[in-house]
Amino acid sequence: MLQRSFEIDHDLSRAWTLPARAYLDPAVFDDEMSQIFLRTWQLVGHNDRVANAGDFFTTELAREPLLFVRAPSGELNGFYNVCRHRAGPPATGCGSRKLFRCGYHGWTYDLNGRLISAPEFEGQPGFNAADFALAPIRTEEWFNLILANLGDSASPLACHLSELTTQVRKFPFEKMKLLERRKYDMHCNWKTYIDNYLEGYHLPSLHPGLNRELDYASYLVEPHSNYVRQFSPMRGVQPGDQTARLYSSATDGLTTDYFWIFPNWMLNCYPDNVQINLIYPLAPERTQAVFEWYVLPEVLANPETMRSVEFSHQTQIEDIAICETVQKNLHSRSYQRGRYSIKQEVGVHAFHRMYAEIINSERGVSS
Repeated sequence: MLQRSFEIDHDLSRAWTLPARAYLDPAVFDDEMSQIFLRTWQLVGHNDRVANAGDFFTTELAREPLLFVRAPSGELNGFYNVCRHRAGPPATGCGSRKLFRCGYHGWTYDLNGRLISAPEFEGQPGFNAADFALAPIRTEEWFNLILANLGDSASPLACHLSELTTQVRKFPFEKMKLLERRKYDMHCNWKTYIDNYLEGYHLPSLHPGLNRELDYASYLVEPHSNYVRQFSPMRGVQPGDQTARLYSSATDGLTTDYFWIFPNWMLNCYPDNVQINLIYPLAPERTQAVFEWYVLPEVLANPETMRSVEFSHQTQIEDIAICETVQKNLHSRSYQRGRYSIKQEVGVHAFHRMYAEIINSERGVSS
């Protein structure tokens, strides 16, 4: 039976946060892998990586090796990157192929995962190549992103994203191209980072640069069933203000929208770029964040465009520092769990509610 400390009250004004042990316990981390990351829609890449027939890339999701490839028909296929013979790798890295040949014993598969050659198995009694196709996984494309779900009974992606599709359309994301990709290794639990992302409460204290750009007094948070939208108008420049600004030409109607999609990926939509954040849990207290910046093709080669990357990079460095400090402090005997600000931590509460619901449902406990 799950302890009551994992329950998150529906009433934000009375609710307590997740307990410290949820961020520290290896058993909890294992439960998250099997109950959350193996059963929810996960962002795995951008479809520029598989633009043409034969283009492929490999990755990992919840400790599972995966392979994605564009078939000759134009369909995007997703498979477990595990040979059906003795678990060798049908593919490595990324590139373009007409066939996949396992590097262990040479079993060969076509782009639809069918086994077309098994050396030394010719004429073997009881062996049927059709029984040894690569194991498929649920794969869908949304805008220009690729998502996968390893669950056996996953609902369609459209059901998961609901209103998000309409909200994202105001940004020209589909036309944008990759500008920069960076990885950040962090000594904290993945939820520590998500908690921090889901509130603007810390803006004035930790992000002086970002706080100069956003109108903190108008910062809004909208929880939805499977995602959270944070929204802020850009701060207008006041007469006589000589402070250096990235968006010094901010006008009425210019906004920044931050979308977090359960459990671990984000779209940060700025006036001049869209940023993808992928948060990979590696261990109870180790997390990797992968950031990708996308801009319109006409500004891709403009050196000034990198100012947005460096601006976001500085914000990320500030976030990493506080998240790693918080993670250390979660070990303190003085801390068990906290309370939510009803004004500023609506998003964190929504995340904890989603988290508790899926974790508790596996154990027959009402949240």
